[in-house]
Amino acid sequence: MQKRNLTFGQLWNISFGFFGVQIAYSLQSANISRIFATLGADPHSLSFFWILPPLMGMIVQPLVGKYSDNTWTRFGRRIPYLFLGSLIAIAVMCLLPNAGNFNLTFAGAMIFGVVALMLLDTSINMAMQPFKMLVGDMVTDEQKGKAYSIQSFLVNAGGVVGFIFPFLLAWLGIANVAPEGQVPDSVKYSFYIGAAILILCVLFTTFKVREMPPKEYAEFHGIDLAKKETEGKGPGMFELLKKAPSAFWTVGVVQFFCWAAFLFMWTYTNGAIADTVWGTSDVKSAGYQEAGNWVGILFGIQSVGSVLWALVIPKFKDIKTAYVVSLLIGAVGFASVFFVRDQYLLSISFLLIGVAWAAMLAVPFTLLTNSLSGDHIGTYLGLFNGTICLPQIVAAACGGLLLKLVGGAQVNMFIVAAVLLVLGAVAVRFVKEGKN
Repeated sequence: MQKRNLTFGQLWNISFGFFGVQIAYSLQSANISRIFATLGADPHSLSFFWILPPLMGMIVQPLVGKYSDNTWTRFGRRIPYLFLGSLIAIAVMCLLPNAGNFNLTFAGAMIFGVVALMLLDTSINMAMQPFKMLVGDMVTDEQKGKAYSIQSFLVNAGGVVGFIFPFLLAWLGIANVAPEGQVPDSVKYSFYIGAAILILCVLFTTFKVREMPPKEYAEFHGIDLAKKETEGKGPGMFELLKKAPSAFWTVGVVQFFCWAAFLFMWTYTNGAIADTVWGTSDVKSAGYQEAGNWVGILFGIQSVGSVLWALVIPKFKDIKTAYVVSLLIGAVGFASVFFVRDQYLLSISFLLIGVAWAAMLAVPFTLLTNSLSGDHIGTYLGLFNGTICLPQIVAAACGGLLLKLVGGAQVNMFIVAAVLLVLGAVAVRFVKEGKN
């Protein structure tokens, strides 16, 4: 079968639903620590709440990959999973920020919040992974770099929208403070609006994208259907891991350092800048909630930096060089947060952090999918998600201890994050490319 390149519009349609999914994910990443701190969680315990998101991703995404590899319906093989995941995410997004509004005890509110967070992460992961698989399914090797760059742009654009919602709504006059133990309306309404955008974007991709039927898919990827039917179900996930190309493992080492660094950023930015810029650690204070809104702006600025740098990455002759440079620039951004005490100067820090984020979203998947055949691509991408989730689980489990070791000030964790990105840049040297 002659593999044809897709038009820009077709590449755009494949990933457009990711825009809505990322709004949901960004609202979660920018506000989870704020929500649980507002409910009364101790700062040294905040990182434990971040174990759930990657843990659910580590469980759900390989399963979505494995089962969607062997699924075919009139709606496609990947789209049914992203549609179901999105529906669950929408329901939970309307519940999570209301954890403090059901007249529950402190323990009850925490349990409700944790269960809602677990469901939200399960559903977001279920909706997120199919977009990465669709690129692997439908795009030629020559266009994958471009396709993942478009996906990176949409992810970061969705990030900007999701991150600025609380700040924007507060600016429009929506209450940014609430009674003790409750989440401000500015955060609640942000989640409601994000849920509405999510379903509209997923519906767009659902109606615009036509996945290849099994025979066409097999021809596109050079799969022998007769041989596959003879083999039956084929190898399991553990057997596939044993046969994984070197790129899977070597890129995974880089991923470990990078995602641990960003987990610390998501966990501690709110407390860090509330302390260093607003001079407060009181979660009930207006200053703490203002800092929470500004975190959304800073994360949005990070996404802008990522969008801009995503245009630069293809200019590098060697993708590994782009990877190294991006991570080192991000490390400078992390380290600078420790020294900056002005809310506006922090914008420069987060622009630099966005450079590393751009590389993390695009480069690993380009290196991996170019090293895979089409037969088990969904399963491999699901398994590869473990290199995103595991470091976050380890970082979340160790976060409280590390915070004590570096003096207890949350801003100190940005130095830890900077060191991790430097180690990631060093690890790029050992990445092996190709189908071996």
